[in-house]
Amino acid sequence: MYLAQKKIKGKTHHFIRESFNDEGCLRSHNLFDLGTNPARYIVYPGGNAYYVDDVVEEKLCSLGVKYATHDLDDLFWPFVKPEIRRVLECFRQRAKSRAPREAINAEQQEKLRMQVSEFDKRRVHYLRCGSIDQGSIGRMPVKLFKWVVGKSRDEIEQHFMEMEKSLDPFQLKTYAYVIFDLQRFFLESIAKKMPQGLDQNKVDKCFLEEICRLNRDCSFWAGEACGDFLHEHLVRYVVMFFDNDYGPDTFWHDYVKKFMNARRFHKTPARKRSVSFEEASTVFGVKKEALRTMTKRGLTRLYRRMAQKLHPDKGGTHEKFIQLTEAYNDLLRRKGPHH
Repeated sequence: MYLAQKKIKGKTHHFIRESFNDEGCLRSHNLFDLGTNPARYIVYPGGNAYYVDDVVEEKLCSLGVKYATHDLDDLFWPFVKPEIRRVLECFRQRAKSRAPREAINAEQQEKLRMQVSEFDKRRVHYLRCGSIDQGSIGRMPVKLFKWVVGKSRDEIEQHFMEMEKSLDPFQLKTYAYVIFDLQRFFLESIAKKMPQGLDQNKVDKCFLEEICRLNRDCSFWAGEACGDFLHEHLVRYVVMFFDNDYGPDTFWHDYVKKFMNARRFHKTPARKRSVSFEEASTVFGVKKEALRTMTKRGLTRLYRRMAQKLHPDKGGTHEKFIQLTEAYNDLLRRKGPHH
């Protein structure tokens, strides 16, 4: 059994679902509709105790579903009152640590690796390691993704939806970039470290091609209904990719800092206290009125686009590149933290 979510008329509905084997194909079906508020099925007899309403257990029993008591507790745990969760959490963790772990030999490990799709592996790898470079994915311990085996595609996707809630907003676009393995379409070394430095039009095109390719992959969606439209489980990745920006590009700023320092030697040129909007307008190639009203995000996007043109490796000069970076940092500072 597992807990599933589905948007219905703008509201999130919860269902208890079950994966089952249908002549060799893993599918899923609803067991109990919990509505928009599963918490109403939790009963508090007093103290820190709680239990799931008998109506749920009676329904599951009538359907012939076999489950352990802790399975049902796990499904409703996120909806238990916070103050009770705080008290009981240590006991839950202690019980889990005592649970026996099944050893897996080398042959079983290799079989598991073959059963799990590369897309699922990339998602697990990023959610566990937070790394853009997927070079170490082949060395990832099997135990991190063995939970995928034996579950329907819907159950797997519901589990990933929960795991993805741990991502910060600034990680969402990078996460989508990584899990669709867009770095393989680029020869630049920054593809594995700083995707924001790539040609974003090409990145967008590759993303759309890859998400459509996955949408057409019948083996990946085995047990799920396929149609002419984008699968509902892929819609969230389109939102992640196009409605968010890349996170703080520390690699880029560190690179620029080292680049500038390496070429200044002991002759630090005298610089003005601040760059005027007229000077910045010349550097960025846009009207100064546009720079005045531009948001910090807009300025950063403009800077990245100009940096690709003025970078020495792209045919620009050291002086122009440094001038651009100094103007960007000065304007960014003057716009303040909330602009």
